[in-house]
Amino acid sequence: MAKNLNIDLNTLFEQAQGQFSGLNPNEPGQWPLLPKLASFMLAIVVVVILGWVALLSSQSDELQAERDKEPQLKTEYQAKVAQAVNLAELRKQRIQVEEYVKQLEKQLPGKADMDALLSDINQAGLGRGLDFELFRPGQVVVKDYYAELPIAIRVTGRFHDIGAFTADIANLSRIVTLHNMVVGSVVSKDAQGNLFMDATARTYRYLDQTELDAIRAEKAKQKGPKK
Repeated sequence: MAKNLNIDLNTLFEQAQGQFSGLNPNEPGQWPLLPKLASFMLAIVVVVILGWVALLSSQSDELQAERDKEPQLKTEYQAKVAQAVNLAELRKQRIQVEEYVKQLEKQLPGKADMDALLSDINQAGLGRGLDFELFRPGQVVVKDYYAELPIAIRVTGRFHDIGAFTADIANLSRIVTLHNMVVGSVVSKDAQGNLFMDATARTYRYLDQTELDAIRAEKAKQKGPKK
C-alpha cells in the first residue's frame, strides 16, 4: 500500500515538474495550469511586498517628521511651563506696564488742551524774563496714534535764564521736546551780553477716536480692494 502511494506521489511530482519545463515566456497564455497559478501567486506576493514596503516608507517618513518636531515642542513646552510658573509675576508686570502707559497718555494733551499748552510754553519763557522774538506753531504732523506739533521759537535773554527756560520746558506736565537748538550772542548796541536761542519745540497730543477712525479709513482706501 505504501509503495503504491510513493509511486503516485512521484508520478504527480514528475507531472507537475513537466508542466514547468519548456515554457515560452513570450506566450504565458498557453502555459499549463500549474505555471499559471504559480505566476499568479508570485505576482500577488510581489504586489503585497511592494505595497508593504511603500506603506512602511510612508510611515517612516511621518515618524521622522514627528521626531523632527520633538525639539521644538519641548522648547515650547518648557516656555509655557515657565510662563505658568511665573503667571502671577507676569500679570503683575502687565498691570505695571498698563499703569505706565496710562501715565504717559496723561502727558499727551488732547486737541482741546493744545492752546493751554502753548500758553504754558510762552509763560515759561516770560517767567524767566526772556523776550520772544518768534513763536510760530507749524503744521500738525499726524502719526499712527498721535499728532506732533512743531513750534519755531526764538528767545533772547541772559545765559542762565535761557538754561532755566529749557529746564522748565522739560519739567512741564505735558511732553515738550526741544530740537535744533542754536545759541549765539545778540549783535546790537543795547545787547548787554544777552544771548539768543533758536529752537524747534515739539509737543505731542493723542488722537481722539474720530481722528483714529479717519486714519484707518484712509489707509483702507489706499490699499484698495483685493484682487
